Amino acid sequence: MMAQTATATTLQSLSNDLAAMVASASRSIVGVHGPRSRTSGFAWRPGLVVTCEESLSEEGPYELVLSGGETVAATLAGHDPTTDVAVLRYDAGNIAASTLVTSTPATGALMIAVGSFEGTPSSYLGMVAHVSGPWRSMRGGEIDARIDLDLRLGKSAEGGLALDASGQAFGMVVFGPRQRALVIPAATINRVAQRLAQHGRIAQGYLGLGLLPVKVEGEDVTGNIVTSVDPKGPGATAGLHQGDILLRWNDQPMLPIHQLLRDLGPASIGNVVALTVKRADAIHIFSLTIGERPLA
Repeated sequence: MMAQTATATTLQSLSNDLAAMVASASRSIVGVHGPRSRTSGFAWRPGLVVTCEESLSEEGPYELVLSGGETVAATLAGHDPTTDVAVLRYDAGNIAASTLVTSTPATGALMIAVGSFEGTPSSYLGMVAHVSGPWRSMRGGEIDARIDLDLRLGKSAEGGLALDASGQAFGMVVFGPRQRALVIPAATINRVAQRLAQHGRIAQGYLGLGLLPVKVEGEDVTGNIVTSVDPKGPGATAGLHQGDILLRWNDQPMLPIHQLLRDLGPASIGNVVALTVKRADAIHIFSLTIGERPLA
């Protein structure tokens, strides 16, 4: 009987601690409602909310739903599809900003996701399933750490906070491939959100070329044929023409187009590449300086 009482006391203490952690974190959590979306976000800096880019409606208006049901209008300050980070700006209301820690929980550590459901907190208990180093998203974004979760996450909680066992927020919980929950870590959020708040976007590399894969006759390689040329883009400046076939990039075989696009991240802007090009029956080498993708 004494052992059962001690166990019950321990479980009650754990339950109380978890509930207190959720209550504390929920002060920074908001619902993010768009014309066709219901998701979560959190106050990152005064007047700024971070949320999941993929779950936002493409166009506003946006509304932040605070704990208790109060609503606040918000506008999109910037978004980055490559890292799944979006920043909303609001003028009214007082939301406690969350403090993000850049430490990463170990594999096997318990964690809690905290989101919003119609203006009330929602929470999900899980475990850190896998942790590894920096990686690139399928869209080419540079993510500072890979953190996969063993967690059944409610759809409306995407964009909420991931808490470690001490209640510290270490990132934003989102859906990855095959709807598995993962975390965009604090280091990535702070780096990307700061730039989005200031400039509205993350610059990406730009070739100014429309490309399609093509099997090169007489060559045991697959190249990329130029289907269009932006007359003001880097490709045109380098002297490339529609119909040219790109065979090599800095003397390496051409990557598939989706991999090439992933490599055209912010760090690529200004890099000079040597392109080996087949034009008619002749081989030429062009020097191309990667530009910055213009605003759509």
